[in-house]
Amino acid sequence: MVTGDARTRILDAAEELFAGSGYEATPTAVIARFAKVRKGLIFDYFPRKIDVLVALVNERTHIEEGREVDAVPGDPAGTLARLARGLPLRASPAMRRILFREADTHGSVKERLGRLNNELVRRARFALELAQPGARGDAARLEVAAAMFAAVLLYQENLWQLTGHQIDPDAVAELIAHTLV
Repeated sequence: MVTGDARTRILDAAEELFAGSGYEATPTAVIARFAKVRKGLIFDYFPRKIDVLVALVNERTHIEEGREVDAVPGDPAGTLARLARGLPLRASPAMRRILFREADTHGSVKERLGRLNNELVRRARFALELAQPGARGDAARLEVAAAMFAAVLLYQENLWQLTGHQIDPDAVAELIAHTLV
């Protein structure tokens, strides 16, 4: 068995199980069984169970750096919609559920969720500033609009899980753009 492969299987199993049952309700023995590894191997990679969660959060939730914003002056709705479609947010639906579920009880998860949110807000605000040069809206309105857009992007998977409703990011972009006019 390839050791890197085993580590990946452990993280894959933990992601699925933590998303479904939660961190506290998932014993390492169950993670090992799902990953098809011996329980002791988990502790070779991750000295404590919390280290599995921290590794998941750190490795599987990030936003790629260095992406340009495809902004069109005068088209804030289209700019936000393109941002949403092109946003390289690396967090599976399961990881998004884990982030929101575990943020209340694990500081490192809360911190990662905060950093993801801040980066999404920063990019959305920047996109809106480019799309609305010399806009009538003040900086505070742009900040609120960007924060709302970021919240939708991060929270949409949880809303779908809770209610079965999906939010169309294009419709949200259009709504936000209308509030800035």
